[in-house]
Amino acid sequence: MRVGRAAQLRVGVGILALFAAGAAFAEMQDVPAAHAPREMHGVAGLAVFGGLVAFAVILALLYLYERARWTRREQDLVAALNLLRGAHDRAEMLLNADRQVVITWDENSEPVIEGDVGIALNGERAVADSARRVLAFGAWLMPADAQAVEAALDTLLTRGIGFTLDLRTQSGRNIDAQGRTVAGRALLRLRETTSERREISELRITLDETRRGLSALATLLDAIPQPVWRRNRDGGLAWVNAAYVTAVEAASREAVIDAGMELLDRPARDTIAREEAVVAAGGPRRAPRVSAVMSGNRRVLDVYETVLEGGRVGMAVDVSELESVRADLQQQMNANARTLDQLPTAVAMFDVGQRLIFHNAAYRALWDLDPAFLDSRPSDGEILDLLRSQRKLEEHADFRTWKHGVLAAYRAAEAHQAWWYLPDGRTLRVVADPNPQGGLTYLFEDVSDRLNAESRYNALRRLQAETLDTLAEPVAVFGADGRLHLANRAFTTVWRLDPEMVDAKPHVDSVILRCKAFAPAENQWLDIRDAVVGLEARVALARRIEMVDGTVLDCATQPLPEGATLLTLIDVTASVNVERMLIEKNEALEKAAELRDTFVHHVSYELRSPLTNIIGFTQLLGDETVGALNTRQREYADHIMRSSGSLLVMINDILDLASIDAGSLELQREDVDVHATVEAAVRGLEDRLAEARIGLSVDVPADIGTVRADGKRIRQILFNLLSNAVGFSDPGQRVEIAARRSSRDLVLSVRDHGVGMSPEVRELVFNRFESHTRGTRHRGVGLGLSIVRSFVELHGGRVELETEQGVGTCVTCHFPLQVPDEPQPERRPELSRISIA
Repeated sequence: MRVGRAAQLRVGVGILALFAAGAAFAEMQDVPAAHAPREMHGVAGLAVFGGLVAFAVILALLYLYERARWTRREQDLVAALNLLRGAHDRAEMLLNADRQVVITWDENSEPVIEGDVGIALNGERAVADSARRVLAFGAWLMPADAQAVEAALDTLLTRGIGFTLDLRTQSGRNIDAQGRTVAGRALLRLRETTSERREISELRITLDETRRGLSALATLLDAIPQPVWRRNRDGGLAWVNAAYVTAVEAASREAVIDAGMELLDRPARDTIAREEAVVAAGGPRRAPRVSAVMSGNRRVLDVYETVLEGGRVGMAVDVSELESVRADLQQQMNANARTLDQLPTAVAMFDVGQRLIFHNAAYRALWDLDPAFLDSRPSDGEILDLLRSQRKLEEHADFRTWKHGVLAAYRAAEAHQAWWYLPDGRTLRVVADPNPQGGLTYLFEDVSDRLNAESRYNALRRLQAETLDTLAEPVAVFGADGRLHLANRAFTTVWRLDPEMVDAKPHVDSVILRCKAFAPAENQWLDIRDAVVGLEARVALARRIEMVDGTVLDCATQPLPEGATLLTLIDVTASVNVERMLIEKNEALEKAAELRDTFVHHVSYELRSPLTNIIGFTQLLGDETVGALNTRQREYADHIMRSSGSLLVMINDILDLASIDAGSLELQREDVDVHATVEAAVRGLEDRLAEARIGLSVDVPADIGTVRADGKRIRQILFNLLSNAVGFSDPGQRVEIAARRSSRDLVLSVRDHGVGMSPEVRELVFNRFESHTRGTRHRGVGLGLSIVRSFVELHGGRVELETEQGVGTCVTCHFPLQVPDEPQPERRPELSRISIA
């Protein structure tokens, strides 16, 4: 492109020169004749024209030359460019021959990523910014490898130090990472290794680990105190540890190997060789015990040497102290055997193979076995089979299972105790104790006499304890030392004694301190303590104890043999309470009778008579027999009459209750017409119903008949019930009275639809002087329902109450049709309870 532009430029310059020459020639043609001779004009024009032509020819030749030269140069450049393209293609081919990525950093530290970025995608689809993920090493390399390559790359970028790392991706592939500096730039190549290179890498890692393991093993062998050596194929020493060098008193390991310094002498080595020949022939491997000089001292060694592919390795264990201890132990065991032979307890020892290795004389006498049989070292199972065949063991339904359970003690970690009951009546306590070096030691103790004595003693104690525990009275026995030796269940229950405290046998002072929390009186406990631990003459003692909860106990102490003391308690709370109650009730009855008589006498003569006079004179005034009354006076007379009537009813009710409580009220039974009685009670309330604008519904069958009862009291009952119903009803509501007759009783009920009663009021409504009239028009002292229940119960019936707030109240009275022979009126001395709401 550059050559073409230069040629075009030269052509343009030539053309411009030709145009300039033509212009100059034309100007010369236009010069006037007066200014120059004509000949000169023609010669000069030819000269100029000729010069211009020559100049144009020269320029054209130059142009052609330059064009040829630039054409050859362009061809050279195209050939060079093709050569570079081929080199670039070969470089890309080499770069893509393996899965690898090359990352370079220029002067601005901007990374340029080239190659197969899929190496970092772990099989994922490549996206626009996948190349950047190559540098996010933590996203596709193992965490440890990612940290290592990041640290190495940071060192490369900052200090220019190259590195080579073997990395592993999260998908399990191996990556070879190489960091270098090339022409002042940092270069990182990440290449997925082939199977051969991966194998070489793994072998290199294995080789490094093996070298480290061998180094650690050599260090470990140098640390152990036993001499260790390795021989080559020729039998010469190839390596020894530090303990070997010390044992042969050499200067260094190399000196030992160079000089061939043997720890063992020739006879010892021959013995080891013979043992190796036995092992090679299939015999058991045993460590030959030889003697050798180690560090100037004669020692006993157990030598272990084995043949390897490249030679032999061996180790010598110093057992000199073990031999000394073994000799001492054998002497001690012989002494122990002589001692055990004198014990009455049968002892038998078995080794790891369950064979008898020791038994004392008591063992032979216990089972009466042949000494020759025992000296033959029989197994434990053989001895059990022999004893079973001689019928010296207890019979078992499954002897094999029992025997297996006995022999299981060899596998136990702790001693096991069992009881064998022999056919001859003896009882053996068998202890199987595992030996530390393996095997088992049996201890057979004949406990027949002790068990029989304990059995009789325990049976007697259980009998005594159960006998005392069945007693309802608390009983305790204190010993001569003042401690509690026995206490039955009733005693611990009364004084709240813990079983742990009783089992600890507390002193009498501790027991008294605990009991004072329930009976704090001091003098009585001082007397009881003196009776238990007193130094003076011990005599029986009786005291009465009053507890804080009201329980009364009669306490008695009785001296027992050997300085013991029996303490017994009797609960007399019931009898004392009955006695107190009878006394208090008798006093209350006497006082109530006196008050009742006084009250009845006072009401009869001090209230009723004046009230009768008031009513009589009020009637005279109302009849206007002594003169005419004006309207206001007539109203006052009516109020006096009504108030006096209410007061007379209240007084009559109180007198009736007093008569009922005194037992002097008797029913005047007669055949009462139920229908007429209901109508009479209703007529007595017609004015009040009309005044209160309360409706009345009477539901009495015409054929209801008669009942044997006190007609006056029946009317009084209905009157009180209707009065309460009217008083607790609002204007416009209805009161319902009904009567029904069944085969057993007569039922009278009165229902209102007033305010009703709450549950707490319902529980008190039959009590005397309980008046709950708040929020109603009813006024009274609270005797109506109490009198109703008293009269109904005098007839032998019962009263039921149904009520609900906002719904109303229904009172039902049941009168039995069969008259009881002797009615028992309930006495209710409750005149002192007054509660008016």
